[in-house]
Amino acid sequence: MSPPIPISSSYASTFSYSAILFPFVFARNNFTGIKLHPTVFCQFEPKTEKPLTRRCSPFLESSLLSGSDVVASDEWKAVPDIWRSSAEKYGDKIALVDPYHDPPSTMTYKELEDAILDFAEGLRVIGVRPYEKLALFADNSCRWLVADQGMMACGAINVVRGSRSSIEELLQIYNHSESVALAVDNPEMFNRIAKLFYSKTSMRFIILLWGEKSGLVSEGEKGVPVYTFMEVVHLGQESRRVLFDSLDNRKHYMYEAIKSDDIATLVYTSGTTGNPKGVMLTHQNLLHQIKNLGDIVPAEVGDRFLSMLPSWHAYERASEYFIFSCGVEQVYTTVRKLKDDLRRYQPHYLISVPLVYETLYSGIQKQISTSSLVRKLVALTFIRASLRYMECRRIYEGKCLMKDQKPPSYLHSMLDWLWARIIATILFPVHLLATKLVYSKIHSAIGISKAGISGGGSLSSHVDRFFEAIGVTVQNGYGLTETSPVIAARQLSCNVIGSVGHPIKHTEFKVIDSETDEVLPPGSKGILKVRGPQLMKGYYKNPSATNQVLDRDGWLNTGDIGWIVPHHSTGRSRNSSGVIVVDGRAKDTIVLSTGENVEPGELEEAAMRSSLIHQIVVIGQDKRRLGAVIVPNNEEVLKAARESSIIDPNSSDVVQENVTSLICKELRTWTSESPFQIGPVLVVNDPFTIDNGLMTPTMKIRRDKVVAQYRDQIENLYK
Repeated sequence: MSPPIPISSSYASTFSYSAILFPFVFARNNFTGIKLHPTVFCQFEPKTEKPLTRRCSPFLESSLLSGSDVVASDEWKAVPDIWRSSAEKYGDKIALVDPYHDPPSTMTYKELEDAILDFAEGLRVIGVRPYEKLALFADNSCRWLVADQGMMACGAINVVRGSRSSIEELLQIYNHSESVALAVDNPEMFNRIAKLFYSKTSMRFIILLWGEKSGLVSEGEKGVPVYTFMEVVHLGQESRRVLFDSLDNRKHYMYEAIKSDDIATLVYTSGTTGNPKGVMLTHQNLLHQIKNLGDIVPAEVGDRFLSMLPSWHAYERASEYFIFSCGVEQVYTTVRKLKDDLRRYQPHYLISVPLVYETLYSGIQKQISTSSLVRKLVALTFIRASLRYMECRRIYEGKCLMKDQKPPSYLHSMLDWLWARIIATILFPVHLLATKLVYSKIHSAIGISKAGISGGGSLSSHVDRFFEAIGVTVQNGYGLTETSPVIAARQLSCNVIGSVGHPIKHTEFKVIDSETDEVLPPGSKGILKVRGPQLMKGYYKNPSATNQVLDRDGWLNTGDIGWIVPHHSTGRSRNSSGVIVVDGRAKDTIVLSTGENVEPGELEEAAMRSSLIHQIVVIGQDKRRLGAVIVPNNEEVLKAARESSIIDPNSSDVVQENVTSLICKELRTWTSESPFQIGPVLVVNDPFTIDNGLMTPTMKIRRDKVVAQYRDQIENLYK
């Protein structure tokens, strides 16, 4: 038996290779086999009547293809093609930094390309065949990215989900997708799901992205092979070396190029209601995002991005693919480390969900409120002045939102412009002083020197306006898992507050009446429909659900209520025409017993401006009046109770009745301008979290789950 072949790849030290190498057995002119496990053998056959079919990414592995399957560097046909382009352009530049896994990792673009190629080949060695589905249940890390792209590069379809999903949800996804094998984050995660998966699924093998097999409680149960990430990489390295040693070694295989319309991944919608559905996204869907997101985020070589969202989520995933095609540096962080890492890494961009920006906003407000009286007054005065200044600037720049289809008169527009310009001119020196004395300190604490990109949910208008006022650019976007996901986003040149921006390239919008299906004119509110090359292929094994959202003409019903800003040549919205405004989910609409329709999002956004309210869900379906389920901010409630002399200054307990009273008072204050008022309130102590199933993995509250969990208490509210 030949001795182990030494590792020579430049990225070996990055992954902290173990010393274990698998022995290879060679005949004179053919590759006789690799024994991987007592029950698993490599697919290399010494003599086969018919060559085995392998699929590969056309540009990434162009050396394995011939004829019409070979493509030029600017003709990506599959997502993994981007890695060869990036390696050629940015080779030794840092691609990613993963500081919180063991071992910590830093990888260049060339090392990343090599790792993806090795992992893809390693999967072929252990028997993965084209079109098979592989479950990838893990959280964001450099190894998640390599595994994801390796699976795509070998022609398999990955089925993705995070480690914080419930065991039942993971089981449902695995079985519904017909996955044949499983890659998991670490031994701890697999131990959590092992018993159910061994008894309820069929697994050909298991891959641990992090950790060692010794950490598994039931290693090798039922004869299912277990591989570490590095074992798969090692197998791929050695197989690639053998394949390229001689053309004879490739004669056992017939190589085909992955096609653009092939399914790349199944992403099961997290959804705030109902069971997850498997969204089939093709390589073409994702390549549309990679090629067009540059209009929204003009990333430059060397820019630093901070990543904290689940990599499996369509929003984070498409964003990562795009930025890596631009030669940027991505740093992985966590929710707990975000505050420190913003200061430490000073990122140019942060791609995240609204909750993160709301948390940053709350942190800044808390910092101001706990300052000395003088500093507090100065800061609040500056912020008010800056808010007013930015409002006037939006008016004279024509970047406001107006629904009226008829434009204002030229005279009215000129007077409005002149008044806004005068006020802005007066306030500008104050705004400059505030930037120097106050906002610069905030900037140094949070970084984000170019822009924060918000998506995956509705960004509160007061948070949006606040960051605009202090000089932190936030670009809001819009999309769905079914649209790969981005379909609209605010550009730096037209960053209209309160909107989700213009449709991105090759994307069409229309607004229809929910009852008649009639197309409505700009300025009219209705159901948003979208059409473009990023739309999914459909829901996996669910044609009826697909037909419900996708019509014959290729229009997808987003299920969201919104409108399009009319075209005006004069007035406050003259430079905002065509931007999309999203007002909420159609299925979130509350219909009172009086027949009135209420959009709960507007009330919830107003209520969340209170420091006493941590989370809120407005309720009232089929009731005479609205109510709410509220999680209080206990620290702020205690502070307010002391200031109101409800409790003794030294007391640390507030009775439930007083908590409810304080919160009801806050609700009346912050929702006073709404035509609907919130009546009965249910105060609950347990926050809505991902772990208890009351939030989605992208931190959106699951309304149906909250209502179901507190159904009895809610019914008692209305008695």
